[in-house]
This record gives sequence, structure tokens and C-alpha cells, in this order.
Amino acid sequence: MNDKQMQSNYIKIVGKIYSNLEFSHEVFGEKFYEFFIEVPRLSETKDILPVIISERIIHDINMDIGNYIVLEGQFRSYNRYENSTNKLLLRIFVRDIYVPDENELEEMKRHPNEVFLNGYLCKETKFRTTPFGREITDMLIAVNRSYNKSDYIPCIAWGRNARYCEKLEVGDHIKIWGRIQSRKYQKKTENDTYETKTAYEVSVTKMEHIKSDNNRKKNEAESES
Repeated sequence: MNDKQMQSNYIKIVGKIYSNLEFSHEVFGEKFYEFFIEVPRLSETKDILPVIISERIIHDINMDIGNYIVLEGQFRSYNRYENSTNKLLLRIFVRDIYVPDENELEEMKRHPNEVFLNGYLCKETKFRTTPFGREITDMLIAVNRSYNKSDYIPCIAWGRNARYCEKLEVGDHIKIWGRIQSRKYQKKTENDTYETKTAYEVSVTKMEHIKSDNNRKKNEAESES
């Protein structure tokens, strides 16, 4: 991972280890593991977020449940084939991990969940209003990665940002600052029952629309050809 990639997709998380390591996959002899981290919000609630990490950077870290750690890396998407369908999985991909001392930890708890994305809108936005009257716009942002890959990150904007994002078009270039949040929802099954699922998305706190750079014309030309 190079600096240019980190400049377009960067995350820093401070929280407690919530689950044990579970083997995920192996690439060229390098083993990767998954676990969950518990990250506090400013309110009393917490986000339980999925993490993927290489064995090569945790050899000297105590990964017991309940221990505080700091993670730096990227928010990535993966496709997994399940039940005859492709499923989009979101994971925090760790580049660096360390254990903070007590003074660092108290300071870091003030901003325990920070994300920056620099990408392009790849799906039409969806504006909605909650039962409590809050305005929300759902977006899907494509962030370029090496080897001609992209990460597809769901994002959610609120209030005046929601009203502004509603008018954005596919191909628009935007920069987003925010935090990753986990959200429970009910999904109807084939047996007409409901099961609880967890969605992960970036809650936008600040955004910038790069009007001088977009992929609109490129998309229009491809559709006409």
C-alpha cells in the first residue's frame, strides 16, 4: 500500500478488541485474520466493526478481548459468493496497529473513529426522511485501489449535506470525512420471516464536491457508443 492510496482512503480507529481472531484467507503464504472491534460514539452507543489484519503485524500485540488498540488503514469492500449471489462485504483493512499508553488513550477517545474517502459517485443517490423528520441521502462511492481495483463504500449524509448530495450525479468527484457506523436492520427471508442484519456505512460529517473534475462526460460517451 503506497502513500497515494492512503491519501484517497484512510481510516484511524481506537477501540477495544471485541472478538477472537478467526482465520480468513492466505495470500502467498501470508495469513489474514478477521475480528471485531468495539468503538465508542459520542452518545452512549457503540459501533461493532469488522477488521481484517495480517499475521505479520500482530506478532507482538496482545490480541485478547477487551484490550485497547489503535488501527490505521483503509475501509475496503470485498465480493463474496454466497447462496448463488454476490455479497458486498466491508472490512477495515489494517496497515498499522499499536497499543496506546494511558495518556494517549484518553486523548484518542475524543476522536476514536475517523475516515477520509476521495472517490466518485457510482450510483444514483437516494434521498429519504426518517420517521423523526431527519433528512438522509444514501450514496455509494467508488475509491480507486491499485491493480485496477476499486472499493465501493456506502455513505450516508445528513441535514444540509443530505439536501446537497441529493442533487449529485453519477460520476461526480467528492471527498468525504466522517466515521464508520454499524446499523441493525430487519430483512425479510424467503419463508416470510425476518432476520436481523448489520449494515456498515460511512456517516458523513464533512464533504467537498470537486466540480472541476468528474466522470460524467466519460460515462455519457460510453453510454452513447
